[in-house]
Order: sequence, then structure tokens, then C-alpha cells
Amino acid sequence: MDTANAMGSTGQPSSAPAPVRGGASVGTLGRHLARRLVEIGAKDVFSVPGDFNLTLLDHLIAEPELNLVGCCNELNAGYAADGYARSRGVGACVVTFTVGGLSVLNAIAGAYSENLPVICIVGGPNSNDYGTNRILHHTIGLPDFTQELRCFQAITCSQAVANNLGDAHELIDTAISTALKESKPVYISISCNLPGIPHPTFARDPVPFFLAPKVSNQLGLEAAVEATADFLNKAVKPVLVGGPNIRVAKAQKAFIELADATGYPIAIMPSGKGLVPEHHPHFIGTYWGAVSSSFCGEIVESADAYVFVGPIFNDYSSVGYSLLIKKEKAIIVQPHRVTVGNGPSLGWVFMADFLSALAKKLRKNTTALENYRRIYVPPGIPLKRAQNEPLRVNVLFKHIQGMLSGDTAVIAETGDSWFNCQKLRLPENCGYEFQMQYGSIGWSVGATLGYAQAAKDKRVIACIGDGSFQVTAQEISTMIRCGQRSIIFLINNGGYTIEVEIHDGPYNVIKNWDYTGLVNAIHNGEGKCWTAKVRSEDELTEAIKTATGEQKDSLCFIEVFVHKDDTSKELLEWGSRVSAANSRPPNPQ
Repeated sequence: MDTANAMGSTGQPSSAPAPVRGGASVGTLGRHLARRLVEIGAKDVFSVPGDFNLTLLDHLIAEPELNLVGCCNELNAGYAADGYARSRGVGACVVTFTVGGLSVLNAIAGAYSENLPVICIVGGPNSNDYGTNRILHHTIGLPDFTQELRCFQAITCSQAVANNLGDAHELIDTAISTALKESKPVYISISCNLPGIPHPTFARDPVPFFLAPKVSNQLGLEAAVEATADFLNKAVKPVLVGGPNIRVAKAQKAFIELADATGYPIAIMPSGKGLVPEHHPHFIGTYWGAVSSSFCGEIVESADAYVFVGPIFNDYSSVGYSLLIKKEKAIIVQPHRVTVGNGPSLGWVFMADFLSALAKKLRKNTTALENYRRIYVPPGIPLKRAQNEPLRVNVLFKHIQGMLSGDTAVIAETGDSWFNCQKLRLPENCGYEFQMQYGSIGWSVGATLGYAQAAKDKRVIACIGDGSFQVTAQEISTMIRCGQRSIIFLINNGGYTIEVEIHDGPYNVIKNWDYTGLVNAIHNGEGKCWTAKVRSEDELTEAIKTATGEQKDSLCFIEVFVHKDDTSKELLEWGSRVSAANSRPPNPQ
């Protein structure tokens, strides 16, 4: 996140090309957009060509600092932009009008739910066709061209339809600025005949991009700090819990500053994993209600005060609304607002400012941390395997734990991987991403492509279920084309296991594929790709050795066969509680 945000706030472009005096070959909308993407940090753009965006793609390709990544379909391009934004702070994708726009819609909705600034660019109709009664291809057969725009209005924070060169400059810059300020996706439609036409507003290189910093209301900040300090300094055993909105607020450093100053134990909500350093001496695990890390849930729920920083409480994170949290004991710190128990709620108070100021006002209190250390018992290890025993999921993740370092990042697909990956202890600087709020199966394949393209200094380890992989499998092709070296563990258990534990039925059983055979066919001898099938711990050990040794520069795809009922105990508990929440009868009328 920091790279892109630093670019946006300092007003310095990523490079300083020689000034342009205005010429027909450079003063164009297409070049302006390409330079803007480079300046904000979106140096890889994920695209699917279509006749309405081809001229624009020419201009993006012409920008030497921009890399166009062609994807297999628009949904995956959107997922890739999502994954890229998680590493770089902003992502971008380019698709064609309506057939491409409506295809990428689901991925953009996911980015909106996860507070990720994704610039979704669509090649639109010729500017002369607006306002006419013409019917165009790639539409639903009506002369109204706003269907796509209306769909995007609900899942983006700003929309720009550039069909006039006179105001296109302002529309594009406003949309991009809004995406970075709101940390949400935006929609930009550019008429197909405009990218290459010179216009005075584009006659020079773009003015360096700049975002004015947000400053808290000083009186509100002081009042929030005073009320919170008074609340917490009276508590006997307060705790600190980090949530996913720490990312939006760019408050990771301020969060740790508060933890260091107070001595409170640090827990994370499941969707906050990866945002708080787990090597910190105060870290006690994941707070997830009934499926929390051992001893973590007990410490949090028995506290007489808890500071939730950037939480999102939904039915999944609350385990079917079953958290034992009381509002009167909670300080809720959101990116722009602080709420103190049943007392005051103060707005325009920014999270990082608040946490840093609060750290200076709180007395050190290690009571809850000492209680945790007193009751803590180290986790057990999987039972010793029998000779030729089929591989168990807990054994698989024991070995994945051993692969993690500061040079790796974990991508966890929706499903049982949520729970198994949540139990991994992340070393310092190890990345971690999953899509908990939106939970769109198949997200991880495109997200792995995007994250790996952004974080080339890390090796991505993706844990993907077979059902999810079937949704978006084609993007393995793009990973190979890009020379990526991720390690993908395809967990083959014959179906949608997470759905089974919520509500079972024959629809949760899927057709089995020869997954390594599919990947080998996609590889087709071009690029570096290695596959393996694994049915036992010995085979797993050998596969990991190869993937991290002689095949360390290849995309490695390891198909792991496990029993269909081999799940984490957390999924069993979580599934039953979510099922109960889903099946509540209607309230009496």
C-alpha cells in the first residue's frame, strides 16, 4: 500500500520525462491516461481486448513504463487488479463496452467491498453515437448506452464517461483522485475514437499528481482521545483487536505504536490477518468468536474493555452473530470516526492521528497479556502418521507453515483454506490476503496473478480448493506467460466443502478434473511450469523440496488429494453457526 500512497501524497511523478511543447503525436487522452496510471503506481494493467478499446490499448502499450497484461477473461482481469491493489495500493484493468464491463462487474464489486482502489477503464462507443437513436453491437439492443454505467454506479465511488475531449482531462483526473482518496474502485469509460486525437488540454505532460492530505478535526480528535483515555485507564484488563480497515486508514504503524505504549495484548479479526505483525511480543492470535485461536477468544471476551481498530462485523466474521462482545465495553475506531462505548461518537477523527495521540495518554497495562501467557498452552502437532496413510489437511498445512518467510505471501481462497491459513503464523514481512467480506469463489486465481505481478520480490503460496479453481482456472495461462513463480496448492476433495458444512446437498459435489493434466495442457511446453500429484506426506515433502529447489523459478502446481470430509475443526463449528443464522425463521408479523 505504501508505495502508491506515497506517490499520491508527495506530488512527485514516478519519472521525469522531458517537457513536451505540444505536438500531435503526444498531446492525447491516451497518453495522459497512461502517464497517470504510471504516476499512481499501477504500472501493470490487466486487460482483455475488444473493438471499443483497441486504440486505447495502443496508447497504453506505447507508454514505456506501463506493462499491459492480457488476461483470459474480464472477470479474471478484475480479480488480478484486485490482487495487484492489495500489494501496490492501486490496480487497473481495461475491458470493452458492456460485454466486457458487465463481465468484470463481479470483481469490481469485490474490490469495492474490500476497500481497494481499482481503476476500471472501459473502451466506450464512438462519441458521435451518443444522443442518437442508433443500436450498437455489444449492447442489449437498445439505443440507450447507460446500462453499463448504471450497473457500475452501485459498486464504484466515482464514474466518468469521457465522450468529449473538452472535459475528459478533468473527468479522468477526478475519478482517479477519488479512487485513491476513498480507497474504492472507479469507472472510466473512454469513447473509442478519442484516445489518439490531439487536444490542448493534453498538450503537455500531466501536472504531477497530488492528493491533499486529510487532517483530523483537532477539537474532535482531542475530545475522542480524552474520552477514550478516561475509559481505558479505568479498565482492569483491556485488549486491542485489529480489523481490516486498518489498511484503508494506512494506520499499521500507529496501531503498533499504541500496542507498544500500552502493553495490551494484540488480537486480529480474521479479515485483518496480514495487517498486524504476528512476530510482535504482544500478539495472541485471531479473534473469531467460537473459532478463535486457542486462548485468544477467552482473553478478548473476558476483557472489561476492548479497542476494535477498523473492524467489520458481518455474519461471517461474527460466526453467525454469535460474538460475546458488549457495546458498552467497546471502543470502535473506524478510519474517520471513533465511538466510545455507549457514549460519544466523534466524526472526522482519522484513525492514524487518533491512535498516535491516544498512545501518549494511556497508562501501561499488561494484565490481560499476563493472563494470556499464564493460561497459554502451545498447540499440538498432528498425530504420527501410519505407514502409507493418505495425506491429511492438518499435515499439509504443517508443511506450508515451514515454507513461510519474509520472502513469501499467502493467498487463501474462500473455503476451508480460510480457516487453515488463518492458523498459519506469519513471519515478519510475510504477506497475507483473502477476500472475506465478498467471498467470491475463484477470486484467488486472478488475485494470485495480480499480487505476484505486483510483488515480484515475494513468492506467492496460494491455497485453492478444487471447486473454486474450476471457476477461474484459465488464468494459469497468464501466470505462465508472465513468468511468475507462484506455488499453487490445489486441494482436491471433490466439492464445495465450505458449502457442505453450511448446508449439504448433491449440488456441492463437482465433476473431478485431472487438474495437473489441465495445467500441463495450458503450459504446452511454453514457459516454466511444473506440476505434481500428492497423496501422502512423503510425496508432499518431495514436491515441496522440488518446488523450492530445482523448480524455484517455475510456476509450481501441486494437486493435493484429501478425503472429502477432512476439514478443519473451525469450519465445522463456523458452518453450523452460519447455517443457524441463515435458517432463522421470519420474525412474527
